[in-house]
Amino acid sequence: MEVLGEANTIALIGLLGGIALGLAARLGRFCTLGAIEDYLYGADPRRMGMWGVSVGVAIIGTQVLLGAAFVEGSYVAYLSRAWNPLSTVIGGLLFGYGMALTGNCGYGALARLGGGDLRAFVIVLVMGLSAYFVMSGPLAHLRVMLFPVVQSSDTSQGLAQLLNGFGVEPWVVGIVAGTVIVLASLRTARGKPFQSYALWGVLVGLAITSGWVGTHWVATVGFDGEPIRTHTFAAPVGDTIFYSMTASGNTVSFSVGSVMGVIIGAAFGSMFKKQFRWEACEDPRELKRQIFGAALMGVGAILAVGCSVGQGIAAFSVLAYSAPVTLIAIFCGAAFGLRQLITGFKVAL
Repeated sequence: MEVLGEANTIALIGLLGGIALGLAARLGRFCTLGAIEDYLYGADPRRMGMWGVSVGVAIIGTQVLLGAAFVEGSYVAYLSRAWNPLSTVIGGLLFGYGMALTGNCGYGALARLGGGDLRAFVIVLVMGLSAYFVMSGPLAHLRVMLFPVVQSSDTSQGLAQLLNGFGVEPWVVGIVAGTVIVLASLRTARGKPFQSYALWGVLVGLAITSGWVGTHWVATVGFDGEPIRTHTFAAPVGDTIFYSMTASGNTVSFSVGSVMGVIIGAAFGSMFKKQFRWEACEDPRELKRQIFGAALMGVGAILAVGCSVGQGIAAFSVLAYSAPVTLIAIFCGAAFGLRQLITGFKVAL
């Protein structure tokens, strides 16, 4: 850190974790929407099981780190910011529906961009801009008026910390919860080859954990007050776009490293599998639908304070109250959108 500086070090931590996530997307086919679609319409629960393994591993790793004081929970935004259930549900539904219309979440779009998909480039730009539009742009005041934000809460917004008040150690809660989720995920995929899926799920969970411990280390050792965070892919996409325009007067961040890491890792993965190819959208109607979905994802992620990775794995890893509610809302929104696209809500005769 003395050689690189704090900002570059924290960006490097994000970059390495992002590369792992990009490889998982391209080589392991890790994808939230793909998991939901396979589960609902493909009778294949393996990618859903892989996703569950990643959540369980992230919970176990993060809670052990919290218990050992390698990560300070009071500085984690998911735990310190007062939870707004209404904002979470509406944001999750919007994000899930937009994800279905787009065909990817933000993380998936970055992975597809790394494989040469130019449609994903448009999706990434629209989602990042729409997130900023609502987070700190023209609609920020309306968002705060409709969904008041309390940046700090007197009590931690996490299940482990709640049970700690009853004498149960948070790391015990984390290990139990994570183990149950991993075992349930393995059981979900029983009867089908699952070893490689499980290994990629473990890698994703460790990548999320690495963000917490890496940024906490820089914040503790350094002097710039870097925030403690891990990977999520909505506002960070907007951060990356903003940094690309203001780099000479701005500093690089974990978000920029994470976003670029996913693109780089996905590019390596697609080249390794000989799947890299430039693609464009030949149907304007499809692109219009994807742009609309990307805009919904950006708005939804800001309202829910995280995307399918940010709330679905990162917030889950600290057992935040918002995580399961957001995840259910995202699933419902995605299921609604997929049904609209696949069956058109036609009544069977």
